[in-house]
Amino acid sequence: MAKGFSVNAHRVDPYKNFKFRVSWDGKTVLGVSKVTALKRTTEVVKHRDGGDNSRDHKSPGRTSYEPVTMERGITHDPEFEKWANLVHPYAGDAAMDLKSFKKDLTLEVMNEKGHVALRYFLYDCWVSEFQSVPDLDANANAVAIEYLKIELEGWERDVETPEPDETADVPVSA
Repeated sequence: MAKGFSVNAHRVDPYKNFKFRVSWDGKTVLGVSKVTALKRTTEVVKHRDGGDNSRDHKSPGRTSYEPVTMERGITHDPEFEKWANLVHPYAGDAAMDLKSFKKDLTLEVMNEKGHVALRYFLYDCWVSEFQSVPDLDANANAVAIEYLKIELEGWERDVETPEPDETADVPVSA
């Protein structure tokens, strides 16, 4: 009975959601601890036939892609803030970087051993919300989290990423 794995026929459990990597500008973004789901929605267009208007026919309309949010613990790595500042920095509209504010991102889902199992490309992304410092609470016992809300124009799975051979060594990342 097929379990969804052809290279690793011994595997019966699906991939977990805790091992992943995000990159932009050709570099892995450090410390990302949470990424929301990739979701797209296609509107339904209803129409009727003139000769049979007792029921609706349905066809696909426009497709939209939900924003993605990313979170990570606050460090001295400025990448979240640098990207957010390309859209509307404190200096105002004249300082906006119209050439570079959109980026393509790569999201890789890995198996428990660290092999890339799935790869998604996120296109024409830009920051619509940035939280640099969370609510601070002297009575709390939690990590300070910074947050990005990223708008995107589309995403697709990289069908060229093969199912990893789980008996192989994990390649050293650059």
